[in-house]
Amino acid sequence: MKRHLASMTLVCGALALAACGSEPTAPAGATSARSGASVRPTAAATAPATATATSAASTSDHPTPLAAGDAAPDVTLALHDGSKVALSSLRGKRVLVYFYPKDDTPGCRIEAQGLRDKWPDVQAAGLVVYGVSTQDAASHQAFIDKETLPFPLVVDVDGAIARAFHVPVKNGFAARQSFLVGADGKLEKVWLEVAPPEHAAQVLAAIKGG
Repeated sequence: MKRHLASMTLVCGALALAACGSEPTAPAGATSARSGASVRPTAAATAPATATATSAASTSDHPTPLAAGDAAPDVTLALHDGSKVALSSLRGKRVLVYFYPKDDTPGCRIEAQGLRDKWPDVQAAGLVVYGVSTQDAASHQAFIDKETLPFPLVVDVDGAIARAFHVPVKNGFAARQSFLVGADGKLEKVWLEVAPPEHAAQVLAAIKGG
């Protein structure tokens, strides 16, 4: 009996020592009582913040496009000649605001030439036209002079007009998109993809169809 009690005493002592030797695991972000160092949070704990940041950047790079029926942005257009025009002041007229990447580049020349060559039809339709890109006034003037463009170009160096129309700007160049603003100030037609050789005809067809 004495031997049995002694054995049990030894076993309990061993278990007690083992329990004292193990330290509880600190929760993520907790401080160790011995070292005073903070325990780094797990990857799972940091994942939501990373995902949120990535989502915000993606939204900025790819803004939700405007659509027909939306109100046209209330912006003031700074033209190549230094004058300014509030888009809202043109209520009662149809206005084409077309964005293009860069002055005097192949696709942009073709698109501008198409509108120029159909200018009599554009005027007959009562359409006001503004081309918009991120180059400065001097670049716009040179482009107008070279191609004999009969419509003004908007200076959008900081991309503010592009952002107002939710047009993506990548590496400083606006995407090629167009917006037909109706006489009521709402977007009548939106082209998120533009084929330069066909665009003037498409715009005129949209006006006649409307």
